[in-house]
Amino acid sequence: MPDITLTAETGRRPGSSDARRLRSSGKIPGVVYGHGQDPLPVAVDARELRSVLTTEAGLNALLNLRVDGTSHLTLAREIQRHPVRNTVVHVDFLVVSRDEVISAEVPIALTGEAVEVERGDGLVEQQLFSLTVHATPGRIPNAVEVDVSGLELGGTIRVGDLSLPDGVTTDVDPEAAVVLAALPQAADTGDEATAAEPGAEGGEG
Repeated sequence: MPDITLTAETGRRPGSSDARRLRSSGKIPGVVYGHGQDPLPVAVDARELRSVLTTEAGLNALLNLRVDGTSHLTLAREIQRHPVRNTVVHVDFLVVSRDEVISAEVPIALTGEAVEVERGDGLVEQQLFSLTVHATPGRIPNAVEVDVSGLELGGTIRVGDLSLPDGVTTDVDPEAAVVLAALPQAADTGDEATAAEPGAEGGEG
């Protein structure tokens, strides 16, 4: 995925009053940091920021942040949102390089149809919805896909079963469950119904 260009303004003053003024004018306050540079307060256009954060890559989109004529390769990190409106109120931009390995949170997407599970009236239950991976910025996948078409009743797909792209690794426990094929609930209640019968007969006598 090509880098996305985003322009940032400098000169904003730290503090809540200046931050409110920026937001009322359609801008979002932020900070650029990383690679040994001092944190730099900036502001970006709210609509442009919303646009770059809603691509398939989400927060893992590589951003070519232009600040005072200088370009920084960054990732949007530490997104702060309004507790009620859920709008972005502050964003940190992490400076990265193309050849360094970084950590990123990647969503897990289920693909395929678990035919055997459906035939058995079971349920496909997703246990893990994102995965922490390590890769260079350009290799971070938009999502980790998990094919459930071969899943059978009572089966489990674990982190160790996932097929990650070349150059992408994870430290998550390989035994951690990603997807479970749960047995039908009726199978759990059958014994209880049977156990209740003697009691019912005793009540009649």
